[in-house]
Amino acid sequence: MTRREFIRSTAGAGAAFAFPAIVPASVLGADAPSNTLNIAQIGCGRIGISMDVPGFLRARGARVCAVCDLDARRLAHLRAFVAAKQGERSSEAIVAERDYREILARPDVDAVSISTPDHWHAQIAIEAAFAGKHVYMQKPASLTIDEGRLFSNAISETGRTFLLGSQQRSSRQFQKACAFVREGRLGKIESIEVGLPGDPGGGSTSEMPVPAALDYDTWLGSTPQVFYTEDRVHSQNPDIARAINSRPGWLRCEQFGAGMITGWGSHHLDIVHWAMGWESMGAKYIDGKGLFHKGGLWDVHGEYDITLTYPDGTPVRVWDKYPNGIKFVGEKGWMFVSRGPAKMTASDPVAPGRPLKALDASDPALIAGEPSSELYPGAAALAASGCHHQNFVDSAKAGTPSIVPAETAHRSCSACLVSWIGMKLGRRLEWDWKAERFVNDPEANAMLAREERAPFGARRAYMRLSGKKA
Repeated sequence: MTRREFIRSTAGAGAAFAFPAIVPASVLGADAPSNTLNIAQIGCGRIGISMDVPGFLRARGARVCAVCDLDARRLAHLRAFVAAKQGERSSEAIVAERDYREILARPDVDAVSISTPDHWHAQIAIEAAFAGKHVYMQKPASLTIDEGRLFSNAISETGRTFLLGSQQRSSRQFQKACAFVREGRLGKIESIEVGLPGDPGGGSTSEMPVPAALDYDTWLGSTPQVFYTEDRVHSQNPDIARAINSRPGWLRCEQFGAGMITGWGSHHLDIVHWAMGWESMGAKYIDGKGLFHKGGLWDVHGEYDITLTYPDGTPVRVWDKYPNGIKFVGEKGWMFVSRGPAKMTASDPVAPGRPLKALDASDPALIAGEPSSELYPGAAALAASGCHHQNFVDSAKAGTPSIVPAETAHRSCSACLVSWIGMKLGRRLEWDWKAERFVNDPEANAMLAREERAPFGARRAYMRLSGKKA
């Protein structure tokens, strides 16, 4: 189906709207007083409405000019939300599309914010970059190592600005912890402990009729065709606000993601890489085991225990029994950093044990004062603003790298994905992070990519748009 055919077939559900008079930032010039980055929000669910749209509404020099979702109810709800928050006279001022390709074809859109289910991240990012759009994208960066490499290459080849929604880099306690580790306050780091929450099993396996407002076949994207059931997708509660703010079932289905190892692991392993200077590399050995839920619809991992050993010999143990956060253990003591009792969304899982301090140490002197230098220009100011999205807006306008560029995002996601493979296979794996292949392990290497259902897929998109063989 072409995008024009798609639009005609869904016109009754509000697929196409009038072309507004939006002037793209690229026309105005970087120093123009009225320079505004016009951003299209792709994905109108829980993270889009609770985190990404509010973030861009707070950011200076940005305007949310368009919204896109395959569920017409969610699309209409976010369109009205954006219009009200931006003070538009009518929601018609905000473009609404059900086909993201229509968004990418618009010359008045400078950038996209991707808050879709995980299995759509890499493909939309690739297509957006080749369409000339800057890309803000929620974590994880990809569903497979193969997808991640293609998306990172696409960003590099097109010169677009990219920022991952790894917002912990914009939180002061994480900035300070990473700077303190780099300054050597703990001495040589001997080990690192990472605690993540888990996911429950369950989920109804009863087939249900597809809701009239949802384009379910496109929602499945490159993953296999399977029957619809609400617990596989997202809530269809008649109260649209409650439906959007509830935790969706797809997060717990391996068809669409890898569970908490990427869901929270992308955040915490990114901080580990940042503190240790491992942002462009990966582990050498993976020792993992995990229990995967059976009997219901939801089949991601529950309990798990993984140790990633990096090339310098430092072990990073990722275990569901640790408190949610990161603990750096060094010659001079330990330092722990987390979000504390704070939640990013109301439905965030609860960490094991009691809430801990956002920044703690074996000796208060280890975390006293301020770092001797910042990890990036304006780090403290960005943390004080409470707006991770501001970095994306500023970087896109200036044409400078963001605080979480594409290759960095790919490497932190890769650490999660090789951990997932380690859990699946339950034996020691040797990872060549430069070649992005396991050493002498065909079974593990077969898990670096997934078959893509035509006509969807990141690999197809990259090959079509780059003219290269992926």
